[in-house]
Amino acid sequence: MTTARARRAAAVLSLGLCALAGVAGAAAPDALDELMHALAARRHGHVSYTEVQHLAVLDQPLKSSGELLYDAPDRLEKRMLKPAPETLVLAHGVLSATRGKHTRVVELATAPQLAPLIESLRATLAGDRAALERIFSVQLEGDLARWTLRLTPRDRAAARTIAAVLITGERSDLRTVEILAADGDRSLLTLGAELPP
Repeated sequence: MTTARARRAAAVLSLGLCALAGVAGAAAPDALDELMHALAARRHGHVSYTEVQHLAVLDQPLKSSGELLYDAPDRLEKRMLKPAPETLVLAHGVLSATRGKHTRVVELATAPQLAPLIESLRATLAGDRAALERIFSVQLEGDLARWTLRLTPRDRAAARTIAAVLITGERSDLRTVEILAADGDRSLLTLGAELPP
């Protein structure tokens, strides 16, 4: 092999090694980013739900059911149909609760104790990682096919109320939202079939 040919071969080999090193050194797609991207792609959802709340002060769990609607990025509506009609609507940072002829309105900015409960679901549906990580320490288990998010409140005051929020799903579909209260109470929201718009 001539000297010139040897230099060219060495240069080609060197470039190849550099390219391989670049590929090996490149960050793999972050699993949480991948999940957030899949969730953010869904702009609308309308599903049935059932909810079971286990409260220490009650002998029997409270059960309810209804419909949950979502429109990206921040409108969430929970229509409870059983045991009695009630509607909760979150839109642009304002939460309104309507039961019968009575409606109560609360701005989330003035009720920081509600933010972790509301944002855990809203930010997950929106694929809003920044919002989740602002309020929670976020742990992801599993992969895109079947995943669990464990959200632990960062704020000490919130942590005195909420121990964790566990959200499970498959790809861009949420399946369950479980809220574990610091006092041992818990609630489990199970999302069902997609409903017509």
